[in-house]
Amino acid sequence: MASHALERILPGIAQFRGYRRSWLRGDVLAGITVAAYLVPQVMAYAEIAGLPPVAGLWTAIGPMAVYALLGTSRRLSVGPESTTALMTATAVAPLATGDPGRYAVLAAVLAVLVGGVCLFGGLVRAGVVADLLSKPVLVGYLAGIAVSMIVSQLGALTGVPVHGHDLAGQLRSWFGDLGAVHWPTLALGASVLTLLLLLARFAPWLPGPLLGIVLAAGFVWIFGWQHAGIQVVGVVPAGLPVPAIPRVGAADLSVLLLPAVGIALVGFSDVVLTARAFAPKDGQAVDADKELRALGGTNLIAGLSHGFPVSSSGSRTAIGVSLGSRTQLYSLVALATVLVVLFAGGPLLGAIPEAALGAVVVYAGLRLIRPREFQRFGAFRRSELVLALATTAGVLGLGVLYGVLVAIGLSILDLLRRMARPHAAVLGYVPGVPGMHDIGDYPGAEIVPGLVVYRYDAPLCFANAQDFHDRALRAVTPGTEWFLLNAEATIEVDVTGLDALDGLCEELKRRGIRFAMARVKRELDDELAAAGLMVKIGEENVFPTLPAAVAEYVRSYRAEHGRLPEGMTAPVLPPNPMVP
Repeated sequence: MASHALERILPGIAQFRGYRRSWLRGDVLAGITVAAYLVPQVMAYAEIAGLPPVAGLWTAIGPMAVYALLGTSRRLSVGPESTTALMTATAVAPLATGDPGRYAVLAAVLAVLVGGVCLFGGLVRAGVVADLLSKPVLVGYLAGIAVSMIVSQLGALTGVPVHGHDLAGQLRSWFGDLGAVHWPTLALGASVLTLLLLLARFAPWLPGPLLGIVLAAGFVWIFGWQHAGIQVVGVVPAGLPVPAIPRVGAADLSVLLLPAVGIALVGFSDVVLTARAFAPKDGQAVDADKELRALGGTNLIAGLSHGFPVSSSGSRTAIGVSLGSRTQLYSLVALATVLVVLFAGGPLLGAIPEAALGAVVVYAGLRLIRPREFQRFGAFRRSELVLALATTAGVLGLGVLYGVLVAIGLSILDLLRRMARPHAAVLGYVPGVPGMHDIGDYPGAEIVPGLVVYRYDAPLCFANAQDFHDRALRAVTPGTEWFLLNAEATIEVDVTGLDALDGLCEELKRRGIRFAMARVKRELDDELAAAGLMVKIGEENVFPTLPAAVAEYVRSYRAEHGRLPEGMTAPVLPPNPMVP
């Protein structure tokens, strides 16, 4: 009983119950290898965030330990990531006014705020927000982030100082001083980037970022290139910083709150999407609300450790899975490896060239751009491609933080567009095919004379109520005696939708047409009854299946007219009357 109560608070510990010795080799190997990727990556991401490279290592340690206890995914790698790093720089740089100490405190405060937002969201079970970003919006958003990342590293790769807080300003600054390119820096950065791309193509099992960083640092040290003007990381303090609560004024907190919400939304979406992508390999479901609380805990510890906001890493997660990770023990092994590097590897870290870190960032940015996804969207539906490109343009034109709002807004508008104008169909029988089908899909379909069977493929709500009313009436043809609404897709209705349905009933009654419904879900039936509309429709006009409704129409027509509907020689019914 006590253990189950503890697991509700710390769901991650469940994975260590019944741990098998056979899993240990995979977890250890995955942890060490992931650390080899993580060290250069997070140092580069710290630079994206505008912080010293060692801050990336500080930021990585606490979140890995916390997620191992709070997370529901056995394979997810949590820590510094490029998207949240760039969003951090966008939010903090205007407030820091060039003061490195204030910059670091603001970044830590931002991480704490992100943690608070996520914890609050987890408490109110707001995990559903992970679904607010559709796939085209997410792909477009990441492409915009990638371009921003690459532009932010132009200075590190070329030795040309880059100024400005937005994309346009940075590009103007860089092009304005392009004549001051430092060619040794450019040669080194381009060489490392080329190596990373080649390794990814021909030897993806090798830790490309680590090899590139080590080789670059070795060449700089052996040939003394730092004396030729190539910038290196410099002195890296050994050990860990003392945890502390970062403090800023109320004015700074109010300015950072909106960026914190944006980072929380993007980071959480990334966490859930990545965790779900690897969930089939876990055999364990991902609990979105618990993941939201876990992300809150990881960001709180990142802020208290003088770090910056964190999220998940799809690349590091994939590496761990490919090497046999079975539980979050692999993250703890990676954590221990990073601690060894921090306490014993200071001189080596200090020799890393800034251009090499810039190349790692550009490489990560290039991997975020997915041309094949854009092609797939265009091939599937042009509106999906437009949505992705519009999101990318929003990020590039308005900035990373406002780009989040653009992404959410476009997702909501796309959802409303689909709800406002859903597919609708008149149904008929197709010879040799059981059931009733859209006559637009089958040119040889036969409708029952005098009967319009209509299906509206969406819930009825304010966004589509008028559209439903108008299109349903347009489906009515001369000679129609019954209008049968197939309600299988109408799973719910709001007041505006009820009014539209009521108006349709009244207009059909005025025209002398009987209104009936089939396949009404229990929830919809209760809502119609609560609104008093079921009395107007009549219980006798509500049928469990389409065949039952069609049979009643034929029976009532024959009873009234003494014959079958014109053009029918026998009731047009499927062989199995239970087929809808």
